[in-house]
Amino acid sequence: MSRQITAQPLTAADFAPYGDVLDAVGAPDKMINEGMCGRHHDRARLDFTDGRAGVSIFNAQPRALPYDFDLVERHPEGSQCFVPMTQAPFLVIVAPDEGGTPGTPRAFLTAPGQAVNFHRGTWHGVLTPLSAPGLFAVVDRIGPGANLEEYRYEEGFTVTQT
Repeated sequence: MSRQITAQPLTAADFAPYGDVLDAVGAPDKMINEGMCGRHHDRARLDFTDGRAGVSIFNAQPRALPYDFDLVERHPEGSQCFVPMTQAPFLVIVAPDEGGTPGTPRAFLTAPGQAVNFHRGTWHGVLTPLSAPGLFAVVDRIGPGANLEEYRYEEGFTVTQT
């Protein structure tokens, strides 16, 4: 038996407690490259303790809705940014911290062209593309020490779509 969560559309306001939404909605902040490129400037706050920012490429297996999960993770030493390398939507799961363990999770569906940056220490689900290829650029902390905490809920959740 699992508890049900309905995935909501990803908006910057709803996602703000957990991180940043990166997108190119609206007019660009400025035009560059001889007026041929709109720059949507400074969309995410990267936050690391010791170490440095690194860019990795992830190729995750696609999942489908409804989606069952019981595992979330967080990175206490740095933020983590998932940037899809396709226009396909993906599922984002987050949970508030409640005294060192995750509370009730929320689920979001991205729109094509959206990316997310999880604040340092934010509980979140694993990378969950909904179609192939599950190709993402991931910007996160590279450095010494453990930067991964995992938590399994005693009772799982099922994410459905509205």
